[in-house]
Amino acid sequence: MSEDEIQRIEDSRIPKGRIDLIGVGRLGLRIGINLMQAHRGGPKTIGAFDGQKISGGDVIFTLLGAEIGEYKTEFLKRICTHPEEFRNIESHTEYVTEENIDLVQGDIVILILAGGNTIPTAAKIIKHAHKRGAKTIGTAGIFGFGDENIEIKDISEYDDSNPAVEELRAQGITENHLVLTTNKLIRDNEPVTPYTLDEVAKIITMNALKLLRDHNDKNSHS
Repeated sequence: MSEDEIQRIEDSRIPKGRIDLIGVGRLGLRIGINLMQAHRGGPKTIGAFDGQKISGGDVIFTLLGAEIGEYKTEFLKRICTHPEEFRNIESHTEYVTEENIDLVQGDIVILILAGGNTIPTAAKIIKHAHKRGAKTIGTAGIFGFGDENIEIKDISEYDDSNPAVEELRAQGITENHLVLTTNKLIRDNEPVTPYTLDEVAKIITMNALKLLRDHNDKNSHS
């Protein structure tokens, strides 16, 4: 392989496209950091959406130097030390609603909403993303001690035993949406450990980067 060919390949392995994170809690932060560190590819822009501020219970944030009261998305932006022209965090210090849903512009959209019944909101965001031709990834229960068998597959491939999956289906999300689960829910009386979050973040990141690569390849050939 000539030096020119090597240089051409090097030049093509730069960040391209956009991945949106809907929710930047303990899991969203981990995924954001993983995406931020992707080398020789990965997203040029990471859109981060969350209206919550950091509290004393957000230990993963404070361990990394966050200030109590700082917006979670602003902290993610602050710890990204890449030059903006290389990789940029677009921070939105608000929750996604019907009024601002058009701000969700990712080629890949990762939904990691927490607290209360978030499924109706998630379904609206997924439908919006699909209308734009984006790919989506979400979760359906990630409780567990850390030694669970983590599944990730299209929502159409699950049986009817996971109530979170069933609720999404009831909202009209029946295909073309990747769902990750430990098959443990809040009813199972198990915690969510850092080990589980680390593993879930790793698997979601890998799948998001593969989907982004496929999206970028398709666009470069069209």
